[in-house]
Amino acid sequence: MELDFITENAIIYVLMAWVAILITAKGLKLEKHGFEIKAYSLVYKYTQLQSILTKILSRTRRGIRVFADVSVVSGFLMMGFAFWFLVSNILNYFVKPTEFAELTVLIPGVTLTSAPAITYFLLSIPIVLVVHEGAHGIVATLEKIKIKTGGFAIFIALFAGFVEPDEEEFDKAKKISKLRVIGAGATANVIFAFALGAILLTNPLFAIIVPEPLKSSFYEFPDGVLVLSIIEGSGAEKVGLQPNDIITKINDVRIISFIDFQKTELIPGETASVTALRNGQEIQFSIEIMESPDEPERGLIGIMRDNTFAYKPVYNFIEWNNFQLSMFLLWLWMISFFIGIINMLPLPILDGGKFIHSIIDKKISDKAVKGVMWGIYSITLTIFVLNIALSYLKSGWFTI
Repeated sequence: MELDFITENAIIYVLMAWVAILITAKGLKLEKHGFEIKAYSLVYKYTQLQSILTKILSRTRRGIRVFADVSVVSGFLMMGFAFWFLVSNILNYFVKPTEFAELTVLIPGVTLTSAPAITYFLLSIPIVLVVHEGAHGIVATLEKIKIKTGGFAIFIALFAGFVEPDEEEFDKAKKISKLRVIGAGATANVIFAFALGAILLTNPLFAIIVPEPLKSSFYEFPDGVLVLSIIEGSGAEKVGLQPNDIITKINDVRIISFIDFQKTELIPGETASVTALRNGQEIQFSIEIMESPDEPERGLIGIMRDNTFAYKPVYNFIEWNNFQLSMFLLWLWMISFFIGIINMLPLPILDGGKFIHSIIDKKISDKAVKGVMWGIYSITLTIFVLNIALSYLKSGWFTI
């Protein structure tokens, strides 16, 4: 499929936007207001964060204490879930290919190439970072660890937030205090995602995210996917498939929504078994697969289908008439949940690395700690990179 002009040149527009941000920052002389401006980054540090966090803590100390304790337990759970997901996903690639989840690193202009995707991403990231870093900061304040600065940084198209505790006080803190502080950020992200998800269960669009065991409890399933029209000369036309038929199965894949078509792996020239409903009666078709005009290696059965989300929420007390708002909240949920989970992987730049380091620190020699940590980093990085590499092998350098 040939990309449109904006998508094709997304990286150029991202770089142009970055140049505009730098020029604006220089023109407004933001250096005088706590910003550090470099050719590749824009960093803001706020030195009065401690006083704000202290005021918040004074009103919610008991709740924050419970949250801090929960963060330690959830830190272990999220780390375990992240490993389980990545390892089982690798196994699915070889054992259950249709259940393999393709992964990519979200980079504006590189893997995020459509204007809407970049927009939703850029709007979501600041919210997620505020929740994440705010949780680190307020739990550090609870544990009487001084916060020197807090702020955010932009590295061309990548965003980061930070809360910088006093290193000496953090090193002297009890082990449990360190674990509370480190686990708080990811825990806050996941709790926020669960709260947002509870609201989004009233949204038909959210059905694509909800796992199968839970989906039937919150959504009424459609019978299948409606056929809008038939492509002239296609295998579907030759066997008598008609508009208004409802496709319910292709080969061994149950078709509930248009997304399920991605699981069918149709090969041009082969024959597919297609089940459809017509006036309530089930009909079987054997359809010769045709080439996609845009991607010859991709197979089509030869229909124009209904691509709307036909799931009906059981709890539909909220009317979701704004598609853009629904998509933004879906992105916000996705980024908040997965940043929380992935952040607990034991890698050098992530909270999971600090979490494990705090557990084993001072129990063995410094040299042994370094050896153990680099061993853990190597295993984790191998598993993570393998997921990305297998995704590339399956679909190429796919973009969103």
